[in-house]
Amino acid sequence: MFGFDSDMIFRIPALLAALTIHEYAHARMAVSLGDPTPKYLGRLTLNPVAHLDPIGLIMLWLFRFGWAKPVPFNPYNFQDVKKDTMLVAFAGPASNILLAFTVAVLMGGILPLLGIRSFVIDQILIWTYQYNLGFAVFNLLPIPPLDGSKILGSLLPGRQAEWWESIEQYAPMFMIALLAFGFIGPIISPLINSLHRIIMGIVGIIF
Repeated sequence: MFGFDSDMIFRIPALLAALTIHEYAHARMAVSLGDPTPKYLGRLTLNPVAHLDPIGLIMLWLFRFGWAKPVPFNPYNFQDVKKDTMLVAFAGPASNILLAFTVAVLMGGILPLLGIRSFVIDQILIWTYQYNLGFAVFNLLPIPPLDGSKILGSLLPGRQAEWWESIEQYAPMFMIALLAFGFIGPIISPLINSLHRIIMGIVGIIF
């Protein structure tokens, strides 16, 4: 299960890129909206060590769906608590989609135009693309403690939002069970494929 296959050297930088850009985007958005908490806690950084969550990293490695250490923030520093909390939550998946799109542009147009061909570069970019697509779509699921859950919680009225937040303490084990028993894959795979087709369609128009 934990064997170090020949792809490991390519998968590790791809994994680190996906989770680091995701959590950095959360931190950057929170700080830009007026909350300095992520900066004070050392999370406004592109150093992947600051963002690693052991369980989430193992899940991401095994299933390509996982999570990093959540970026702490104080929503009461925001001008609009609900809207700004939703923006912070959405920033993570959005950054993964943007990185995946950037990789697709590189592989589908820029590198071929420049005549750059490298097996190592291609493999790292392919894994980076795949992990970022998976990370983005998975984190948009409305299941605590994922970003999609926080987006949904921001849209719910008072009491329902409080109840939704209260169940997050049970979420990690529930999420691990969903992944371990294979319930997430059939749901998320069609969504990843749809996002892939959209990105490839845009790249095809550009080039």
